[in-house]
Amino acid sequence: MLIAFASSDGVTVNQHFGWSKSFELYRITEQSAEYVKTLDSSHDAIEDEHEKLAYKISTVKEADIMYCSQIGPTASKMVLASKIYPMRSGENDRIDETIVKLQELLLGNPPPWLQRIVHTTKDKELL
Repeated sequence: MLIAFASSDGVTVNQHFGWSKSFELYRITEQSAEYVKTLDSSHDAIEDEHEKLAYKISTVKEADIMYCSQIGPTASKMVLASKIYPMRSGENDRIDETIVKLQELLLGNPPPWLQRIVHTTKDKELL
């Protein structure tokens, strides 16, 4: 599955979803994690809040899960409606450590929300 991380430094999950200028995209399985690319979401000329959120969502549309340090309720609902599962991480959680925790969940008894994502992943050829 593909996971997007809101990050300003490529190392930590340290950005609010709506304010993030970029997202780090990783392909993750139970045994591996591979950096795919950095997604640019730096277009700041959008004034309307709904349009701004729609733009941010469009930049992470490949992702199955999106981690950020904060996300508002409207943005969270819009992200979910786009079939992307939003996750809040602790401020400055490391991306590599977050990946390991997610892999441990996958190897154990994944919660229903994660099982659903695994079965409907946008990156099916890797499962």
